[in-house]
Amino acid sequence: MKNNYVINDLYEVNFKYKFLDKVIKYTLKHEQVKNAYFSIIFVDEQEIQRLNREYRGIDKPTDVISFALEDHKSNIKNTNRILGDIYICIPKMLAQAEEYGHSYKRELAFLTVHGLLHLLGYDHQTKEDEEKMFKLQELILNAQNITR
Repeated sequence: MKNNYVINDLYEVNFKYKFLDKVIKYTLKHEQVKNAYFSIIFVDEQEIQRLNREYRGIDKPTDVISFALEDHKSNIKNTNRILGDIYICIPKMLAQAEEYGHSYKRELAFLTVHGLLHLLGYDHQTKEDEEKMFKLQELILNAQNITR
């Protein structure tokens, strides 16, 4: 599998980020979100496990965790929105790309869209919500030609 980027180490990620920027912009446009700010933080397994334990009560590493600052759309009071933070575990992302047999680009884009949709209020607590969210993720990724 040939990739268009190289990962030197966990904190010096030399991706060509243009693809991710386009995916984020497409997601926000699709969801009709303007003037939004949020952070994406790349972390290792120890840090994501600490966050998962502290905030979700699950003492194991995960691939992505989102911390939304908006509880409900009715809480939006101004034209600039601060959505929150997305933490992506790079080692989990790499392992999952290998496990699922697709590119790192696809896996990073998936985790980014997944985290961003959480910041926008989507969830997958019920089967119905999960189907809705995962269909939307696939629609966004397919529209950007980021397929499995």
